[in-house]
Amino acid sequence: MSERTHTHTDHEPSRARARARARALGSRWLGIGLATVISVVTLGLGLTGRLNLYISPESVWFACAAAVVTLAGAIWSCTLPLGEEGDHGHDHGDAHDEDAPAAPRRTLAVVGTVTGGVVASGVVLAALVLPPASLSVELAMSRVGEQTALFAGADDVTLGVADTSTFGVGDWASVFATATNTAAYDGKTVTLTGFVTPTDADEVNLTRLVITHCVIDAQPATLPVTIDAGEFDTGQWVEVEGTIKADADGSLHVEPSSVTPIDEPQDPYEY
Repeated sequence: MSERTHTHTDHEPSRARARARARALGSRWLGIGLATVISVVTLGLGLTGRLNLYISPESVWFACAAAVVTLAGAIWSCTLPLGEEGDHGHDHGDAHDEDAPAAPRRTLAVVGTVTGGVVASGVVLAALVLPPASLSVELAMSRVGEQTALFAGADDVTLGVADTSTFGVGDWASVFATATNTAAYDGKTVTLTGFVTPTDADEVNLTRLVITHCVIDAQPATLPVTIDAGEFDTGQWVEVEGTIKADADGSLHVEPSSVTPIDEPQDPYEY
């Protein structure tokens, strides 16, 4: 009996070390591992010019710089001995009896940590494996009819007409919503790129997402275009050349001279 007890006792430290190592590896993955993967994905998207599918181009340099700093910190952290981050320098001693009431809380904490780790790992690994894609059509269609600050009407009197030669869909959407002297824009020629979305009146809009910082704050800008509703599928990207026309009631629309189907541009957003 005493020999078996002695053998059992000898195994306890090795099991404890194995559990401690597993916890340390899990902590390192949740911290350093996920941070490293996110940094690599960010830098990869930045170097290939695809990071602007998610954030404004003005923010790309900051995101890449932050990724470099994070990656450097992760590499440095890997030089620490495994489990060092969990060693607070306290001598806990034998507190089995004192810790017993806290066992259910510890179990819940472990379950929560594991669940959060699995979800976070899945999201990060999906970002690593799945190709970057535009959310233009899906996001715009989900926000159809929403009132947005960028393109809401205004009571300000417009005293002049801006240079419209470089206007995109978002700029013209603001003009369509706020201009008080719409006749001043009548006859302006435009070349615009966007995707086709339907309206409630069986008409067609030319649509583009406008973002300020990232796709989370994206707002759809739409322009009514005189196109047959069944001529293009919803979401089809087109280049429209035409003229701005002012209706008798003062509203504006685009009268196209040509509508050319195109592939989605590398940068599908306006800013």
